[in-house]
Amino acid sequence: MAHVGIVYDSGYGHTAALARAVGEGAASVDEVTARLYFADEVTAAPELLDCCDALIFGSPTYMGSASASFKSFMEGTSGLWAAQRWQGRLAAGFTSSGGYSGDKLSTLLQLNLFAMQHGMIWVGLGLLDGNNASYKSDENLNRLGSYIGAMAQTNTDQGIEGILDSDLATAHSLGSRVARAARIWNHKEMNR
Repeated sequence: MAHVGIVYDSGYGHTAALARAVGEGAASVDEVTARLYFADEVTAAPELLDCCDALIFGSPTYMGSASASFKSFMEGTSGLWAAQRWQGRLAAGFTSSGGYSGDKLSTLLQLNLFAMQHGMIWVGLGLLDGNNASYKSDENLNRLGSYIGAMAQTNTDQGIEGILDSDLATAHSLGSRVARAARIWNHKEMNR
């Protein structure tokens, strides 16, 4: 049985909706359990995540970066980092913003670097661009064309009701991809 943890922060509910979709995607894979962790809840005790074979990190993109709460979580793992407790585990990431670019790539790179510092193995989205030709549309998976992780964009005046189904489906796809990888990946072998 593989355990996937989804650690996220959400200011307005958009990233929480994505986290739920990621979790549902992970849980849809046989022999995988998925659990959501709000970043603030595990900042003081990140060792609670040691039971996870894979961690998927999610944060809104604020000012071209992860949220302050998520950064606090990252900094709170420094003791685990020093001991390399997450060495060899799988990692992935997702983010959302109001702008089409919104500098979401910067946030995903920040999450990726955080995982690399912990010695984790990053799992990308694994989907081609979903909206890069005239015959494609916003209804396709990976409509924003990310490879490093799942991205979502919601108009700021629409609230969480404005999240596109395709962005939620992309997040679901990321969760199931990581779960399938976690089923066959044994991080314990990396640490022998």
